[in-house]
Amino acid sequence: MNQPRLAKKEDMPRVLELIKELAVFEKEPGAVEVTLDMLESDGFGSQPKFTCFVVEVDGKVEGMALVYMRYSTWKGEVLHLEDLIVSQSQRGKNIGTQLLDEVVKYGKDLGVKRISWEVLDWNESAIKFYEKKGANVMRDWDVVQLNEKGIENYLNNL
Repeated sequence: MNQPRLAKKEDMPRVLELIKELAVFEKEPGAVEVTLDMLESDGFGSQPKFTCFVVEVDGKVEGMALVYMRYSTWKGEVLHLEDLIVSQSQRGKNIGTQLLDEVVKYGKDLGVKRISWEVLDWNESAIKFYEKKGANVMRDWDVVQLNEKGIENYLNNL
């Protein structure tokens, strides 16, 4: 197994497959709207919107971690881990640990004050994994979002 490396534009088709696999696991198979073109232009354009790390097994990308910068009014710069995905067939083989290690080293190198991410409350294996690594799973916080329709409804009611 190879060590994590920065993703290349050529990795994005497989990254998109992993994203779709995660959506199925999270019981939202139709929710993925991101396209290959979006991943390629957003991640590898003149001003990349994210950084992605991948791990290959036998020449095939089997895990990925996608991160981007945020700003905390309390802490300053924060690295946000959008997704850490390991293909189902490769779970339990240390790929998740390797990717999380890489994300934490990257955050440290950037000098961020915090690395943050979300985890579904029913995904006990992921919660245990993150807690074992020393992460604080803040069960008293709820994620709040406005989707596209919610944004439109909000604006229509101004």
